[in-house]
Amino acid sequence: MEQAMQVDNIIEHDERWVVRSGRGVRTTQEWQCVLAATHVGFDIGFPAGNDRGFVGEVVRTRLGPMDLVECRAEPFMGRRGPAVMGDPGEDRIGVQMVLSGVERVKGPHAEPIVVTAGQLDLWDGARRVDLEIVEPFIKRTLVFPRDLVLNVCPRLGEVASVPALGSLPGARFLARYVDAMISELSDMDARMRVTAAEVALELLRSAVEPLLPASKTLRREALRARARRYIRAHLADPALGPEPIARELLASLRTLHAAFEDSGDTVASFIRRTRLARCREDLADPSGGSVTEIAFRWGFSDATHFSQAFKREYGISPRDVRTQGSGRTSERG
Repeated sequence: MEQAMQVDNIIEHDERWVVRSGRGVRTTQEWQCVLAATHVGFDIGFPAGNDRGFVGEVVRTRLGPMDLVECRAEPFMGRRGPAVMGDPGEDRIGVQMVLSGVERVKGPHAEPIVVTAGQLDLWDGARRVDLEIVEPFIKRTLVFPRDLVLNVCPRLGEVASVPALGSLPGARFLARYVDAMISELSDMDARMRVTAAEVALELLRSAVEPLLPASKTLRREALRARARRYIRAHLADPALGPEPIARELLASLRTLHAAFEDSGDTVASFIRRTRLARCREDLADPSGGSVTEIAFRWGFSDATHFSQAFKREYGISPRDVRTQGSGRTSERG
């Protein structure tokens, strides 16, 4: 493996690594080491099982907390699985811009994707991934500390798969910014490089956030609202409870219960309070029927249990509410 300083390349750089073919296992190990140092660790393989004709080159430029990494390579395959997880790359998140060539990616996205020239791809070092470089390619990658990205875009850490950026407008804007940033690197001092990294991070956030589902808190609130609507529409069903509600809303029982945390209610207590409120409205109406009829109308199956629950909630018995309602009617008459 060759490491050199101050050589010609597309970008002005701080560090450069070159790995060449013809060294067998050593070529594989060297390329793995370079990728682990600059991106994330992979188990590497080459087409047809050999490294004949392989050349890989990586150039890294540091801009404050962000690394700008350019990679040129002949075809190879990489797998980021349990054997390499836990390396320093697990604490990195990168957004890569393919300048030429084709890369197939399977793992961090909801579906396998193919990244071609002009497209961007987001990766998270904490997630497993398989990749295949199917033809000679060149790419640039902005590599950030993972906690820095999650600090400005926390929802990225909550999702099961990272969004595919492709050539969406936000991704194209970020790519144009990187081109402009590279053209000014030679005139940037340390402070300007930090500022450039901060701008890139904000552009990444603005490109990624619209593609993410709502935050965990918002998802819980949405599920709780749906559950409450369902409960109000089915109060008369004596079988109404957490299990059938979860089935109807296509949520796990655990997720449904979690949605009611910090709301002041459990699923069962919300059902009970809502039923009692409907019963109280009917009890205040002399034409609403008997106490037992009203209780059964709103899903209670035991009149005694209903009376006890009602008095605990309102400090008055159902019959007293009925009497008060009848008295007001008599006074009006």
